[in-house]
Amino acid sequence: MKVRPAQPADAPAIAEITNQIIRETLVTFTTDTRSAESIAQDIHARGPGFLVAEVDDHVVGFATFGPFRSGPGYAHSCEHSIQLARDARGKGAGRALMAALEQAARAKGIHVLVAGISSANSAAVAFHAALGFEQVGHLPQVGYKWGQWLDLVLMQKILSPG
Repeated sequence: MKVRPAQPADAPAIAEITNQIIRETLVTFTTDTRSAESIAQDIHARGPGFLVAEVDDHVVGFATFGPFRSGPGYAHSCEHSIQLARDARGKGAGRALMAALEQAARAKGIHVLVAGISSANSAAVAFHAALGFEQVGHLPQVGYKWGQWLDLVLMQKILSPG
């Protein structure tokens, strides 16, 4: 497995991964699928903050980070996202992506990474906890998908000493 910066040519594979998750799970609250074109724009905009994991030259997951909130006071805090293809889960791609993402964030002077996780995704909560993220908030019923209210779990990891 190799982790590398995403390229616009990766956008169709990333769209396939994220759209399967959007259509079939409660991992994300959105129901709007993504086009490869919009993902290619994100890759361009986020530069080294958008990574992919590949196995045998096939993209099996991605991780990215971007602004947590607007305004200069939040410039050193970013929210991240990580998604893996169904058959790549539990094989180390997530850990490899997060290690590389944290390194890229530190290089950009990011102090805190934030994860907003659907409470329906207990595996992601456990994954982040295992990587040193701490739960710092729980927002009941802020998401709605498939006729049900969903909670949002907020976790964070401080990357650099304060």
